[in-house]
Amino acid sequence: MELNNIDFQILRLLSENSRIQWKDLGEQIHMTGQAVGNRIKKLEESGVIKAYSLIVDEMKIGLFFTAFVIIYMKTANHDSFIRFLNDRNEVVEAHRVSGEGCYHLKIKVDSQETLNLFLNNILDYGNYTLYLSIQETKQQNPLTAKG
Repeated sequence: MELNNIDFQILRLLSENSRIQWKDLGEQIHMTGQAVGNRIKKLEESGVIKAYSLIVDEMKIGLFFTAFVIIYMKTANHDSFIRFLNDRNEVVEAHRVSGEGCYHLKIKVDSQETLNLFLNNILDYGNYTLYLSIQETKQQNPLTAKG
């Protein structure tokens, strides 16, 4: 699907408030609510919009530690490691990378004990380097970066 300026405006507005009424969104971009709804449906059907999500304050729900883990695999068979990652709720992002290490993970946990248990399980697959976040200084929606 080829995206145009109106599609990007819709995506930006939805990313700021995914609960916005189509009519209200349409007023901001000078379209009818029905026309906006049709565009949103096309964006969903084409896979541009994969899901709608909720952003929570992680500290308020007890996720006090953010860690970045670089994984150095012991083996070239990564399938079981990927299954392990997909089963772990504390892994919020996982990237297979070039450069240092094989994977970079972003994890969020409630305690050092939970972090240690997670790291012990990692050792079944390879070695790791750990970096603890001491402060998040920027979080940006990719749509606002583009536009």
